[in-house]
Amino acid sequence: MAGWDLLRNVWFLLIGVLLAGYSILDGFDLGVGALLPFLARNEDEKRTLIGAVGPVWDGNEVWLLAGGGALFAAFPAAYATVFSGFYLALMLVLFALILRAVSLEFRAHDPVRRKLWEAAFVGGSVLPALLFGVALGNVVVGVPLDARTEFTGSFFTLLRPLPLVFGLLGLCAFLLHGAVYASLKSEGVLRQRAERTSLVLAAAFAAAFALSLVMVGIYLPAALKNIPAWVFAAIVVLSLALLVAALKKGRDGRAFFFSSSAFLGLWGIVGAVQYPNLVRATDPDLSLTIRNASSSALTLKVMLIVALVGMPLVVGYTIFAFRVFKGKVRPGGAGAGY
Repeated sequence: MAGWDLLRNVWFLLIGVLLAGYSILDGFDLGVGALLPFLARNEDEKRTLIGAVGPVWDGNEVWLLAGGGALFAAFPAAYATVFSGFYLALMLVLFALILRAVSLEFRAHDPVRRKLWEAAFVGGSVLPALLFGVALGNVVVGVPLDARTEFTGSFFTLLRPLPLVFGLLGLCAFLLHGAVYASLKSEGVLRQRAERTSLVLAAAFAAAFALSLVMVGIYLPAALKNIPAWVFAAIVVLSLALLVAALKKGRDGRAFFFSSSAFLGLWGIVGAVQYPNLVRATDPDLSLTIRNASSSALTLKVMLIVALVGMPLVVGYTIFAFRVFKGKVRPGGAGAGY
């Protein structure tokens, strides 16, 4: 039993790592997509921003697939509850991501309707950035489940104050991450504009983070006694302060590092507050935890072996892709086909 509990805890951590990795990697290209009409003032600037994410966005989404697959294999009951209960919201995210991918290709090859495809790219970036936070907020605050752990609410049940604040915080985090990445990958006027936008979004992120702490205190007062959560909250605050300092000194690489560490801090808070729950129910006795929602010890052990082989490949591919497409993006350079 002790070995089984260890495997459950390892998989709780691994799934958190995969989701945090997705937030960091796909977060910047969702942010760039959402900010496209605000940062880019002409076609060259649009091509620069789209070219910055075009070669890597599909590899970034592998982390989301890996996280979903890991949840399905390790905690199938939680996977079933979330994907059936949040069906409409998740389908909206899925269609937004599909439309976003299609728009990147069609924008380059259908100049007559280029404005339409740009709008699709922006919308397909904003919607997931918002809904991911709303979904996570519902998992944290608790959802109505019956004795069979089936979701008994509706789509509008998900639109409660705390989840909506989490959605706002997530959107601000994605936008900030995207703006910092845009400044890292661009030059000249576009880079300056991206840096100014990053400073504004850093303030918006700080305000949304403060509001989320207030809302957590109202709806989950017990979480305020969670010491590890406060440690991760300090990481978020410190990362944000260092990010602003790096931006003011023109250190775009450092700013991107601290933007990423702020994301890690947010996920650390969620993990600390949520553990050992996977899906919190409004009736605590019906919550899905790492104990009552996990696969067998054998399944967890076999999947861990697969993960130990597969995750280095994913990490290696990610590093390789970013090394190939490192540096500033210019019209006519790497990614210009987008």
